[in-house]
Amino acid sequence: MLQGLARSFGDLQAVKPLSLEIRAGECFGLLGPNGAGKTTTLAMLATLLEPSAGDASVEGCSLRSDPAAVRRRIGLAPQELALYPELSGEENLLFFASLYGMARSRARERAAALLDEVGLRARGRDRVRTYSGGMKRRLNLACALVHEPSVVLLDEPTAGVDPQSRDHLLTTVRTLADGGATVIYTTHYMEEAERLCDRIAILDDGCVLARGTLQELLAITGGREVIEVRVDLEQVFMHLTGRGLRD
Repeated sequence: MLQGLARSFGDLQAVKPLSLEIRAGECFGLLGPNGAGKTTTLAMLATLLEPSAGDASVEGCSLRSDPAAVRRRIGLAPQELALYPELSGEENLLFFASLYGMARSRARERAAALLDEVGLRARGRDRVRTYSGGMKRRLNLACALVHEPSVVLLDEPTAGVDPQSRDHLLTTVRTLADGGATVIYTTHYMEEAERLCDRIAILDDGCVLARGTLQELLAITGGREVIEVRVDLEQVFMHLTGRGLRD
């Protein structure tokens, strides 16, 4: 639950007071052009950036008054890869597990299971610098999941990957939500949001322009079929945010 969550950088209000209810066990999409406030919102929820105003509640824990409790419940796969290239995939997972105080035996079990889950079992002891872009993205997701968080924040997790890795990542994310995890997902690929997300919010200039299920958003421009022209989420997105270029 986000309650008037906001963040300013000097005179720039990157995220204006944002209130959203995100339900347990759903995959919730945050879409928007560059500079819309998506990454800033995730950084606040991950306790990496202090809000300028407002609060958020994660399983009853306040972001403002108990950030440590929030941090234990959240896993973040950032847009910029958070990996150590000179360590192996397994060593990266064990390192992140240690940050959450996991017992060594449990951490090893969890690392082995995650390497298998993201298709890296055969390369788990290789240094990450030898991995392809898709392999790094899959390991980045695994590191976010090592402590079994109940809320998973994914910031453009498929950026720059090949179709096979992308499909594997999307399947993993949907399985997470189906298994009870709450997933907050940002992407520039509208078809990913259509495939994955139970509900979606479209942001621009730090504000929510629209929110709802895919079908509710499609209704903004008249439905999925209008005079035999398919209306999809990308058209809704452009309708709401405009066609101007963003930096």
